Amino acid sequence: MRYFIPTLLLCGLTQLLHAQQADTTRLSEVVVTAYPGNQSLVSLPASAAVLSQRQLQLQPGVTLVPALNTVPGIRMEERSPGSYRLSIRGSLLRSPFGIRNVKIYMDEMPLTDAGGNSYLNLADPGGIGSIEVLKGPDGSLFGANSGGVVLLRPFASEDTGSVTLGLQGGSYGAFQERAGWNAQWGKVTSRIYQAWQQSDGYRDNSRMRRLYLQSLQQWRYNERNSLKLLAFYSDLGYRTPGGLNAAQAAADPRAARPATPTLPGAETQKAGIYNRTFQAGLVHEAAFTPFLKHVVSVSGATTHFENPFITNYEARDENSGAVRTYLSLHDKNIGSTYYDWNVGLEWQQTGTDIINYGNRAGKRDTVQAADKITARQQFYFTRFTFRFPFKLTLEAAASLNYFRYHFSNDSTATQTRRFSPQLMPRVALSYRLTPFTALRASVSRGYSPPATAEVRASDNVINTALQAENGWNYELGFRASDAAGLFWLDASVFQYRLEDAIVRRLRDDGTEFFANAGGTKQNGLEIQGHAWLLRPSAHRWIRGIQLSEAWTFSDFSFRDYKSGADDFSGKQLTGVPRHVLVSGLLLQFPADVYLFAQHNYTEKLPLNDANTAFADSYHLLQAKAGWRFRNITIYAGADNLLNEYYSLGNDLNALGQRYFNPAPERNYYAGVSFRW
Repeated sequence: MRYFIPTLLLCGLTQLLHAQQADTTRLSEVVVTAYPGNQSLVSLPASAAVLSQRQLQLQPGVTLVPALNTVPGIRMEERSPGSYRLSIRGSLLRSPFGIRNVKIYMDEMPLTDAGGNSYLNLADPGGIGSIEVLKGPDGSLFGANSGGVVLLRPFASEDTGSVTLGLQGGSYGAFQERAGWNAQWGKVTSRIYQAWQQSDGYRDNSRMRRLYLQSLQQWRYNERNSLKLLAFYSDLGYRTPGGLNAAQAAADPRAARPATPTLPGAETQKAGIYNRTFQAGLVHEAAFTPFLKHVVSVSGATTHFENPFITNYEARDENSGAVRTYLSLHDKNIGSTYYDWNVGLEWQQTGTDIINYGNRAGKRDTVQAADKITARQQFYFTRFTFRFPFKLTLEAAASLNYFRYHFSNDSTATQTRRFSPQLMPRVALSYRLTPFTALRASVSRGYSPPATAEVRASDNVINTALQAENGWNYELGFRASDAAGLFWLDASVFQYRLEDAIVRRLRDDGTEFFANAGGTKQNGLEIQGHAWLLRPSAHRWIRGIQLSEAWTFSDFSFRDYKSGADDFSGKQLTGVPRHVLVSGLLLQFPADVYLFAQHNYTEKLPLNDANTAFADSYHLLQAKAGWRFRNITIYAGADNLLNEYYSLGNDLNALGQRYFNPAPERNYYAGVSFRW
């Protein structure tokens, strides 16, 4: 029952909010831009969430982890500085060391490459203005995915003609410098952002360094047409301390993975990740009429990736190209019924040259294996939305997805693996009970082929037998707000049946490979809301108080999963806690002073498929205070105020039961920013 208390409290606050008469300022309505036409979140027939610029600014600023974890259904981890892992609705099985099963875009440019890899850790949080999350499979405009979609909107909505500078420092050698420049000359808008971030890390062998440059140039050459250039360069390097078993973590949580009788330790091998990526895209938008526009984007990326590991040293060179184009007809009417129509395609190709060497204390040794892999995917999509006069919105959409791999090396014949074309339909509706409340329902199919890092894992074997995972998602939801925008509630319940789920397995030497594990049963409930306990006002000592809550209940289990003599059917899905509750409290004071506190309760979670080992539950408390005076903002904060022992990221099914990556103890940070 304790998990229902925040939700019941939010519902009970509605009458309190309506009873207040002090200030009638209406707050801005939340709008979703993921689909062409910019729709109100209240009536959107999809499970979605928006993290605004203000919500991101309340967080520490050097990592996206605490902000994204406020969205129910999302679990983001950072096992050491820079080592991100992101899942939506339980896709951690596929992402032991990265992001799988989720499509990520920056503006109209796909960050997820054709091989299914997403390097979210390349981006600096300061270069992101807002984030939109679509939960559950959505192939309507975004192609193959079975977890969901994340859209990053670059840059904050700063006024043109401004310069920003910021410095932040903290515990364990943390430091960040960032600078931005915005200007406008007639029809040209220019935005440039640069950031440097470093940390020595809490654990041994966990130092991190990142240089990030981002540019957005937009030329609106007439009233209806614009051309935009978006580009970024990121040079990221971080050490990976590796997992510890329970005894090692208890004895010294700051230690890196030690040596064993057969393998050296993480420090000796200088285990780490080094990634240099340049990506750029051109986006042209043409409005033929007030109701019809055409968008086309062409983008490319080049990556040099190195991963000295315990058992080998991998080097990869990746080159990607993408084209995305669509027509959008919006706000047209047939009598009193309005409709939107989108139709388009997306094409991607990624060529990867992979060489595995022996690792001799962080240096390349003799070549162990070398492969060239080309991944190509393309999909065609269409989406219809009808807004009927009797408060009903109906959406029907589908994408047809094509995917293939091409393999070659010096010792075997060339191989091509083609996956059969897959249709991802989606039908959804939303009904407005009142102008500020709506019911929604949807049925959608998810499909996600294996990523390059799964087809060719660290065992250096190309696995052509690995099947794509797919399944059907059924969902009901409810949203409610009020006329002043002071109260918000969003709830959804879903049932997802995934087939051929991809799971990670380990060989005796510690190298990994991936296999299909039958089906999963995923029943979930997600509730998110916020309410102004004291509505914003310019006339009180406490100018406003806002409470926010997000609760995730995940009843996820394997449905029919057998591995040799082991039968894991009915076991809880590995790495997924049943309950997560995130609470936030914002207090606003005169002179632009604020205090924000956030509490994250995460229940215990299974660390292996057999459910014989669990990570303990934890309470994570953080706080941040800030003051803005004219063009200067000063802030300070603290993380893990309760000094909890926990892992913000576990190595699932780890060899030798090395599951744990202990997170930092109580730590602090402070910063200052200037704007002209």
